[in-house]
Amino acid sequence: MFGSILRIDVDNPQGGNNYGIPSDNPFFGNMSGFREEIYAYGLRNPWRISFDPVTGDLWTGDVGDATLEEIDIVEKGKNYGWPIMEGTNCFDPPSGCDMSGLELPIWEYGRNKGRSIIGGFVYRGSEFSELEGKFIYGDFVSGRVWALSLDGLTATENTQLLRFANVDSFVITSFGIDEQNGLYVTGFDGNIYRLIRNEDL
Repeated sequence: MFGSILRIDVDNPQGGNNYGIPSDNPFFGNMSGFREEIYAYGLRNPWRISFDPVTGDLWTGDVGDATLEEIDIVEKGKNYGWPIMEGTNCFDPPSGCDMSGLELPIWEYGRNKGRSIIGGFVYRGSEFSELEGKFIYGDFVSGRVWALSLDGLTATENTQLLRFANVDSFVITSFGIDEQNGLYVTGFDGNIYRLIRNEDL
């Protein structure tokens, strides 16, 4: 089950487990030995997942190994490529890989931008109308925070919103939202930071 998104039913335990398996999971009842808990697979290290409350889409950042970080919209039963691919590049084998049946990321970035993606949220708050519907995410190593724009499931623009200046004292570990969908950032310094405009400082 490593490298997979799992979907279980905690309200209806069955089979001696503390949970049940939803009957519409993609591998429910299979006879090939696939774990029925698996909803989607082929991810290397999905770091933070979140649902868009408007569309219901499930988003994740997937931490790369050597060259690329990626963003995926997770769909039922799909294979997101690892370890055959890292982002849109072949990984194992390093060239000429068979991409048939693999789902490519909607966005990726290389080592010139960062080294460890932190998945965030599709913004649905009221403070920043210009961010409405954009996926806000960051990078653990570079301290950058971006807003990814989409047209349907196609990424159209990626805008850097800010960069934490001292990544030795603060690194992004996660994003959060409040009841009004205001956006927050956390790190290892014990604080929670709220996103505000420069002119509000």
